[in-house]
Amino acid sequence: MFYTNATHWAENLFGEAKLGDIRRTRRLVTIAANMSRKLGKSLVKSCHNTAEIEAAYRFMRNPAVKNQAIESSGFDVTSQQAVHFSTMLAIEDTTSLNFSYQSIRDELGHITTSKKARGMLAHSVLLYAPDEQQIIGLIEQTRWSRDLDKYGLSNKQATQTPYLEKESFKWERASRRIHSRLGDDVMKRVISVCDREADLYEYLTYKTTHQQRFVVRSCMSRHIEESSEKLYGYSDSLTSAGERELLVPQKGGRKARKTVLEIKYAPITIKVPSNKSGSNIPLYYVACVEKGKQQICWHLLTTEPVTTVAQAHKIVGYYETRWLIEDYHKAWKSGGTQVEDVRMQSRENLEKMVVILAFVAIRVMQLRLYGNKNSPRCEESCESLLAPTEWKLLWLKREKTELPASPPSIEWAYINIAKLAGWHDSKRTGIVGWKTLWEGWFLLETILDGYHLAQSLNQKM
Repeated sequence: MFYTNATHWAENLFGEAKLGDIRRTRRLVTIAANMSRKLGKSLVKSCHNTAEIEAAYRFMRNPAVKNQAIESSGFDVTSQQAVHFSTMLAIEDTTSLNFSYQSIRDELGHITTSKKARGMLAHSVLLYAPDEQQIIGLIEQTRWSRDLDKYGLSNKQATQTPYLEKESFKWERASRRIHSRLGDDVMKRVISVCDREADLYEYLTYKTTHQQRFVVRSCMSRHIEESSEKLYGYSDSLTSAGERELLVPQKGGRKARKTVLEIKYAPITIKVPSNKSGSNIPLYYVACVEKGKQQICWHLLTTEPVTTVAQAHKIVGYYETRWLIEDYHKAWKSGGTQVEDVRMQSRENLEKMVVILAFVAIRVMQLRLYGNKNSPRCEESCESLLAPTEWKLLWLKREKTELPASPPSIEWAYINIAKLAGWHDSKRTGIVGWKTLWEGWFLLETILDGYHLAQSLNQKM
């Protein structure tokens, strides 16, 4: 169940948070509901009155309230939902959060090639059901800051760092934590989907040793048992398994475009790297190369059996869902909750807000995913996302006619929320940008607040 009624959503997610006092849990629910109603607004501007502002800041400053307890509540809800799905993708990636304001600089580390930038990094794992095309929720997130004293560490020094102390251990750490939350039975249904940064011999060894499933994009042409050539050279000798059309989304200055990929596949066995110790790793390999231009070239390693063309296409489809984690980071950062605009006087307080907004971002992401015309769920009733009062107010505002006998579709709600913010679909894509979507949602919540205020005044008069 997806809640756009902010209070119901917050109660569902954080109502069981173990903060040592039921009053703290209630305050967390109130803060989360307020932040989700007023997307992109500060803690102060999301509150209704001075008393709420003071209570919210007391909560943030309270040392007894730990961000780990807040996020554990959200992860537990995702884990409870996961038992209902037969196949799930754990889509993961890392992003940086820039908090370079003066009062907190000393508590943060470097995050970019510029030593002046300050912030933290976050590795997030989104649980997604591909068959149902449903975002289940956030199942894991780790945040850390890089040591300023190690800025510019040479490659030789980095190589000598033990694996468990390396930043790249984040991939294995995420799998360990997901396993501990889901348990053996549910973990068997989870397929980790990772980009090239996860192509680590240690990570691949951990996953295969523990019989955990994955699709990882290769970052290097490894030595394999099947050929004297390395992996990428070996792929040239494989027979084509057909073609697959891919829509390359717009990004930055790049225009959206359609292209065709040639698919190849084969079982392979990765040899132990010369500088490592261990065993060879038997896997399946799927190559996807853009015909003609060859700008897109995916070399995918997977534990999933790939012995037919259909299975090869399924693996490519799994990897294509990686755009969801990028969209999640947009919803969390520039396109939705504006997490990098949060201002707190200590890192501990800052992380509490960061965690709350990490889950708020899931909420706005659901509307954007399910509402656009390319989604198979776009024709479902909008009451799976909007409370009855919300869609009725939106109808009266936009359609200016009598309410329909049954709720309109999710697509209708998606389009008309965007139109509240002045969207016109000038590109004829039917896809609303993050900024426009959360502005429209904020306007709808403003209309809802006005309605409730009028109802309250009528009852008092």
